[in-house]
Amino acid sequence: MASICSIGVAGFENGALASEWYSLIDPDDFFDPVNMSIHGITEGDVQGAPTFKDAAADIERFLGSQIVVTHTHFDRVAMHQAAGRWAIPAPACNWLDSARVARRTWAECAKSGYGLANVCKMIGYTFDHHNALEDAKAAGHVMLAAMQESSLDLEAIQKRVLQPIDPSSSGSAAITRDGNPDGPLTGEVIVFTGALEIPRREAADLAASVGCNVANSVTKKTTMLVVGDMDVTKLAGHDKSSKHRKAEQLVEAGQPLRIIRETDFKEMVTLS
Repeated sequence: MASICSIGVAGFENGALASEWYSLIDPDDFFDPVNMSIHGITEGDVQGAPTFKDAAADIERFLGSQIVVTHTHFDRVAMHQAAGRWAIPAPACNWLDSARVARRTWAECAKSGYGLANVCKMIGYTFDHHNALEDAKAAGHVMLAAMQESSLDLEAIQKRVLQPIDPSSSGSAAITRDGNPDGPLTGEVIVFTGALEIPRREAADLAASVGCNVANSVTKKTTMLVVGDMDVTKLAGHDKSSKHRKAEQLVEAGQPLRIIRETDFKEMVTLS
């Protein structure tokens, strides 16, 4: 994977392509016919091209201190392997996998079909696959489409990819707690729903520490529902979780139940 023969960088600013850079790279290595059949680059093509070490300054100029999107882990690992082979630092950037983003954005990509070509076909973006610069542009457009689809900004998406594909159901059945009887919120019965920034177990521990009993489902005993901040952007119809919808029904029926955001919950715990 250290044998890189081309690099393409597409810079996006304010939701649009702003800059691009492409260079052939001499990998100083054997050219396997199988690889050549995929990317179309031959040993003759890279004669006189810079090595990865030679191109390192340009690579760092484009990638340094940036959020760098690649589709799957391949490019990130290749860059680190090449840097190791040439005994130079890897690019100092924050890597973001657009395949992981796609799997968390579109239900049809959650388990399969999240390859770059298929996702681009789904979003209606046409590109020349296996050309480094074209792939870079495509990964950027996948990110733009995902941000529009999910209503999440780049910071929120970076947090979302660290969570399970379906965070609302991951391990939730086992997460119940008895509240600290001396806590300031003793008597509250709290339920969590949606994609939380912090792990669900950590949120449950925080709630219990200030006196809340933590339950797994919304019932007539529930006094508080905490909705993940990312889910607050999806407030139409069945984009709400079943817990959220049930809580609203109970509120409409007169139950004293509050529906709050994760941010509000954290602030409440801090001030308790």
